[in-house]
Amino acid sequence: MAHQLREIGTEREAQIKALPIWNGPIEISPLLGGISNESWLVQDRNGGHVVRLGEDYPFHHVLRDRELMTARAAERASFAPPVEYAEPGIMVSRYLEARTYKDVDVRANISRIAETVRAFHHEMPHHVSGPGFMFWPFHVIRDYARTLREGGSRMIEKLPDYLELADDLEAAQVPLPIVFGHNDLLPANFLDDGDRLWLIDFEYAGFSTAMFDLAGLSSNAGFSAEESEELLEVYFGRPPDEGLRRSLAAMQCASLLREAMWSMVSELYLNAPGTDYVAYTEMNLHRLEAALDEYRTRHGCARR
Repeated sequence: MAHQLREIGTEREAQIKALPIWNGPIEISPLLGGISNESWLVQDRNGGHVVRLGEDYPFHHVLRDRELMTARAAERASFAPPVEYAEPGIMVSRYLEARTYKDVDVRANISRIAETVRAFHHEMPHHVSGPGFMFWPFHVIRDYARTLREGGSRMIEKLPDYLELADDLEAAQVPLPIVFGHNDLLPANFLDDGDRLWLIDFEYAGFSTAMFDLAGLSSNAGFSAEESEELLEVYFGRPPDEGLRRSLAAMQCASLLREAMWSMVSELYLNAPGTDYVAYTEMNLHRLEAALDEYRTRHGCARR
């Protein structure tokens, strides 16, 4: 495995060095943390740059030309750093001298984050272009089930249960306006430069419901019930009613189900060095069971 990683690193460095945008000698170092894409930090005379490498993943509904369009739109809307260069499979963005958030940072900045996410939702439709992409998490779950069945996944016997659960969680959603969602709000996708917050990584961005971003944000950062309440109140500008609370709790479960099934699909079709997708699947299924227990206790809904 170590030998494989060294070979991949050497190959990637050669690929990056060949890009025609560098000013003078460059220094290259990997940015760790991705489980489906690679990112590298490059320093040249003009400063720092992030090189993101990734191909289309149709089994995950990921198309790089759409991701590039969204990154450029987010730059125009002042949510994301400038895109400096792009070619098929490669996107180079300006490196920000900013702190990458962790769970504790998200929980300590709920109001700032809720306001940033709300602004992103409502301003981005004025900047995106081309055919609209709809990210409805329950469609994603159902399509993942088809992909897993056709691919002979080890989890085939569980798919009817997952689909039944998805139906129940979808039925718990309250009607909300369509917004343009990020749809992958991991803590590490927030950057804080000391003055403002930035968003990065737009491979799943598209028109969606605000509740998926709010649920993913709160679930990924391990929010308490009180923190989830604050998130809803700041985002919607009013104390949440029971319908919003139930909808968020159901969507938190749906977010974890979708992430677990993302990992099941990745078991079949991805091979990121050093990534154990089976372990990631099991971790998300355990988190889903805990979230479902909490959901059933509070709201008495959703069958297993």
